[in-house]
Amino acid sequence: MELSPINLSLITSGVATLINLPIAVFIGWLISKLSLKSKSIVETFVMLPLVLPPVVVGFALLKFFGIHGFGGKLVSNIFSVDIAFTWIAATIAAAVMSFPLMARSIISAMESIDSRFEQVARTLGAKPIQVFFTITIPLAKRGIFAGIIVGFVRALGEFGATIIFAGNIDGKSQTIPLAIFTEMQLGHTSEAGKLAIISAVIAIISIFFYNWISNNHKKDKI
Repeated sequence: MELSPINLSLITSGVATLINLPIAVFIGWLISKLSLKSKSIVETFVMLPLVLPPVVVGFALLKFFGIHGFGGKLVSNIFSVDIAFTWIAATIAAAVMSFPLMARSIISAMESIDSRFEQVARTLGAKPIQVFFTITIPLAKRGIFAGIIVGFVRALGEFGATIIFAGNIDGKSQTIPLAIFTEMQLGHTSEAGKLAIISAVIAIISIFFYNWISNNHKKDKI
């Protein structure tokens, strides 16, 4: 399956966002319930990809999911698929690198919820799972939507971990940032400029919706 850098970027970013969403929501809920010490430990691991050099993250993913890595062997034995240097690898790299930003937004939303609403629901006989889906999620929905957007934008711009783990293979793992890098190396500045503009337009639209959601959330609090 060969895809253009634009299509591949949208696919990998979208799939990465879908993968991250349930994990980030669970982590956000979990952190909001933990003690201060435990919360700090979990948040440290959640934010780790944000502070590590992207090439380090890419190298770690390659070692784990490569043909000789534990994850790579496991997936190969079960599904007969090699992950490294494919669009799947690009998706995983985008998911790992964008997760901290998505999680941070959702964690903040979960922590801002007044726990008394959840307590009242439990007092009235609601089960924990019912409280989670009928009280917690609706109250945190703006933060969750904001997390989705900022996570998608970060995934769209991922470069360092992707080029190490997925490579820069035209039609298979070449996303927009990698295509811009390639065009610049070849001296095709006009092509690189077109891709940069497309990437910027997608980012601006996404950020507009992010700010719109954030501003509406602030108004609701007033």
